[in-house]
Amino acid sequence: MAQLDTVISDLLSIDGANGAAIVDVDSGMALAAGGNPGFDLNVAAAGNSNVVRAKLRTISDIELSDEIEDILITLRTQYHLINVLKGAGTSGLFVYLVLDRNTANLALARHKLRGVAGSITV
Repeated sequence: MAQLDTVISDLLSIDGANGAAIVDVDSGMALAAGGNPGFDLNVAAAGNSNVVRAKLRTISDIELSDEIEDILITLRTQYHLINVLKGAGTSGLFVYLVLDRNTANLALARHKLRGVAGSITV
């Protein structure tokens, strides 16, 4: 768990980040979470697992031989980034990152998110 807490800390150090979680796609449970995005991060993690599962089903239904890298949800005041993990031991997990639109650089945040996501081990 200490490694996941370090990952959350690294994610929260991204400019504009105010919430982060590592989430199990199947259960919707956050394995680790941190920050203060202004809402219950555990509830959002569970809800976003539904988003990921729906997109995975759609990819299967339309018979695409492809994978999800990121899902971006743009709100009026926030960006919600979902990065589906694919590394050894991280299959079935995703990173959920909440960014403040006023202070975040979306391109830089996505770049840094990929770097942190690549280092995650469970």
